[in-house]
Amino acid sequence: MLEIRHLKLVAAVSEDGSLTSAARRLHLTQSALSHQLRDAERILGRPLFLRDKRRMRLTSAGERLLASAREILGQLDAAEREIRESQPEPEGTIRVSTECSTCYSWLPGAMESFQARFPAVDVQVVVEATREPLPALLDGRIDVGIVSSPIRNAGLAHEPLFHDELVAILSAGHPLRRKPFLTAADFADEELLTYDAPREELTIFRQVLLPAGVRPRRWTPLALTEAMIEMARAGRGIGVMARWAAAPSLRQGGLVAKRITRAGLPREWKAAWVRRRRSPAYLSEFIRCLARQTRPAVSALERSGTHG
Repeated sequence: MLEIRHLKLVAAVSEDGSLTSAARRLHLTQSALSHQLRDAERILGRPLFLRDKRRMRLTSAGERLLASAREILGQLDAAEREIRESQPEPEGTIRVSTECSTCYSWLPGAMESFQARFPAVDVQVVVEATREPLPALLDGRIDVGIVSSPIRNAGLAHEPLFHDELVAILSAGHPLRRKPFLTAADFADEELLTYDAPREELTIFRQVLLPAGVRPRRWTPLALTEAMIEMARAGRGIGVMARWAAAPSLRQGGLVAKRITRAGLPREWKAAWVRRRRSPAYLSEFIRCLARQTRPAVSALERSGTHG
């Protein structure tokens, strides 16, 4: 097959009219250029130039090849120039963790959107820092933390992401199902089902039960949303989780979602990172992708807390 060097040869010889001048332009010896010309003519089985004493002239085959050579070489030059002048693709790593494992259900969508624009940036989920992303940020173990806890450290910046609400999940046959909302006293004789985290880190304890001096009959921390859902459905306790996390199970029936206290337990989720004078541009874009990511929809019926 013909190569780029053959196309450059035809273009140079047609313009200069001799192998000697074309060889100087291409920084080759005349012997080497003659060899390349014979090689091209052998491949095509046709002569490309007519040789006379004054000038080498293109044959009809040479004219046809020159037209293609100019187009191909022009495109090649344009591509090389564009690549040289373009900015290099950003490379790096973003380590991210969340305060609650349920957030990992929507995080992949944001990661996919981000990596479509920054394929050379590696986004790593640091599961080991789950429930403690703020200390992990300050220790340099992660780059972005997704939290609902208040951020009081001036060294951390944050961007609002979304709001949600913690609700009580109980069996559709539970005696408390007809109450418009649950109070701290309603948990006193119940088995409380929560995610597996220290008591002092759980909103239901910090904001509802401890201030009221109420202890549930039993407290069962669980690692999986599915386990909490099924125990609540079976009447084995009252679960506490985000309404949107419970929404798919509420649609299946057998469960009721109730607000906790008259005012509810709303939360504001934020993306947090360490303040620096200069941060990679791709980090800001990752935060924007997190903010744009839509959480699972919750229907009006589920928001009312009467589904089930």
